[in-house]
Amino acid sequence: MLQSIILFILAGIAEIGGGYLVWLWLREGRSFGLGIVGALILVLYGIIPTLQKFPSFGKVYAAYGGVFIILAVFWGWAVDKKTPDMFDWIGAAICLIGVSVMLWWPRPS
Repeated sequence: MLQSIILFILAGIAEIGGGYLVWLWLREGRSFGLGIVGALILVLYGIIPTLQKFPSFGKVYAAYGGVFIILAVFWGWAVDKKTPDMFDWIGAAICLIGVSVMLWWPRPS
């Protein structure tokens, strides 16, 4: 379980970080080099989820969607300096519960 959590977090950081660098290049006129580095990080993001042990692509990416939302709230707080409000935290908690149910809730065999 710990390995899965780490991989979800790494994938989220790669997607958000890579996308952010591309954003800086295209939307804020920063250097082309940032865009290239961002694109390479996004390729890494595509690789990381394949290391998950879950049996299907759909399950991994559906669960990852919830993790992405949580990480995006933290990214906005840390990088964009936008303090999340109570509803952001409630929404993130709902996502965390949903991801946990999808991945680890016992199922009949």
